[in-house]
Amino acid sequence: MCDLESGSVKVKEPSGRGRGQGGWYERLVQPCLVELLGSALFIFIGCLSVIENGPDTGRLQPALAHGLALGLVIATLGNISGGHFNPAVSLAAMLVGGLRLTMLFPYWISQLCGGLIGAALAKAVSPEERFWNATGAAFVTVQESEQVAGAVMAEIILTTLLALTVCMGAINEKTLGPLAPFCIGFSVTVDILAGGAVSGACMNPARAFGPAMVANHWDFHWIYWLGPLLASLLVGVLIRLFIGDAKIRLILKGR
Repeated sequence: MCDLESGSVKVKEPSGRGRGQGGWYERLVQPCLVELLGSALFIFIGCLSVIENGPDTGRLQPALAHGLALGLVIATLGNISGGHFNPAVSLAAMLVGGLRLTMLFPYWISQLCGGLIGAALAKAVSPEERFWNATGAAFVTVQESEQVAGAVMAEIILTTLLALTVCMGAINEKTLGPLAPFCIGFSVTVDILAGGAVSGACMNPARAFGPAMVANHWDFHWIYWLGPLLASLLVGVLIRLFIGDAKIRLILKGR
């Protein structure tokens, strides 16, 4: 979510506009490698915070660990790739003009592979009993079909807050801010504190995919794809049609 040209927290991912400089490696390969690395680090920290979570801390430890880790990896790696580390965020960024369509699927593949690596590393360093007691940090909040509707709606709303923070704080020029990486991290912390008991507050298909693969736990896994991706579409519509600046907005461009 950082400007790839100036080094400031500004726009954008490798969208190709104004990017005649730099070779194919910097434009195509390096961003995907950074998305893989950042996703692995973020999801390793996130999974480990759940696996090692004590009974007295509740959701506070995972909320702080996820939010702080995401803010740090965005601040340190965002100038190379844009710092998404989340397929839903990449989709929202693409819809508002912050990422080329041709880079969307390479980003998704990198993020999912990073999630798998991060979850596998969390398993490697965790005591086996703790790992399985936490189901490998896979999402197990939804246990009954009666919980599904509420969980999907929660994922949509929680991811909307996250994606709005990304797109408005780091892509939309009118609302850019130097604290965008940490505001994005704070949005994750707030979401987990508020919605963790409803859906698990995933907001990130890569965060769901890695632990599900490592722990072979796929119950209601689809929720953590459907909810976040629907939220990305919603954010794209909101920004493109109503709240984006004149360069992004498609309608109502009166002087």
